[in-house]
Amino acid sequence: MFALLFFGFIYFLPTIVAVHRGHGVTGILLLNLFFGWTGIGWIAMLLWALLSWPRYCVAVPPPTMYGGPSGWYR
Repeated sequence: MFALLFFGFIYFLPTIVAVHRGHGVTGILLLNLFFGWTGIGWIAMLLWALLSWPRYCVAVPPPTMYGGPSGWYR
């Protein structure tokens, strides 16, 4: 049972790395599921998860109403 969990972890390692790095994991998960068994596909997915830049969402704060630090006039 332990060996099955260990090999499952190793098989889905590219997907796990992608999740922890903040990538969109749908593509990596599906390709890993279908082509990870080939070895070359697994290495390609791992390199994709490690070397590509994760997506970041930059939130711009709204403009303040009266120029104060909290947006309210004091």
